[in-house]
Amino acid sequence: MQFKQYSLSLKDDVANFTKQLFYSLFDDVCQNKAGYLKDSFIKILNGLCIENAESVWEIYQQSFCEIREKLDLDARAFEKTDPACKSLTEVYLAYPGFHAIAVHRLSHELYKINLPILPRMMSEYAHGLTGTDIHPGAAIGDSFFIDHATGIVIGETTVIENNVKIYQGVTLGGLQVKKELASVKRHPTIENNVTIYANATILGGNVVVGSDSIIGANVCVIESVPEGSIVTYESENKITTRKSYAKVTLNKKD
Repeated sequence: MQFKQYSLSLKDDVANFTKQLFYSLFDDVCQNKAGYLKDSFIKILNGLCIENAESVWEIYQQSFCEIREKLDLDARAFEKTDPACKSLTEVYLAYPGFHAIAVHRLSHELYKINLPILPRMMSEYAHGLTGTDIHPGAAIGDSFFIDHATGIVIGETTVIENNVKIYQGVTLGGLQVKKELASVKRHPTIENNVTIYANATILGGNVVVGSDSIIGANVCVIESVPEGSIVTYESENKITTRKSYAKVTLNKKD
């Protein structure tokens, strides 16, 4: 058997390019001073055997200032939402959820122009750093907030509208993983002002979570939720006293 050769070192090139591009969004990229990134981008596309690399870069760089504007809205959503947040600077420098959103917005622009492979490589770089797995195809609106980041999965055809808040462990996924469904909307739509708490699971391309709804922790949703709803998981916690502790307590009273 003869194996095809792959240049896996491109993973390192993409990781470095993505990191530097993320930094540049808050430094010089909107002032057209980030020409050094163009060379890295073209090298990566050549390594992936993608043609017209310079033309793709010219298209791509036109999105940077808009991405920066969206990220500033995201950062303000973090500052307003998280009681542990002390400043915007803290969001930009220390919040993994914000980092995951930033890389998603960068990879999503490449996904929109049908550039193969690279958007996924960028999203996997962010996944490894932050624990948040957002497919570059997911469409995400303004002022998006991700708290804690760890364990979040957002599928390719997910649509998230504006002012949505998501907590750790949330899955926005598909009910089925059949290959023939690749071109079908498989993941849910989350409308404006929805909050989804920790470890909730929302599955299915026809599922719509209506605006101003709250999805509670540990809920599994597989059908649409009307706007203004509160969905909770009902469980009963039983608290009993350990026998050994009860015995010790009784002896102390004696």
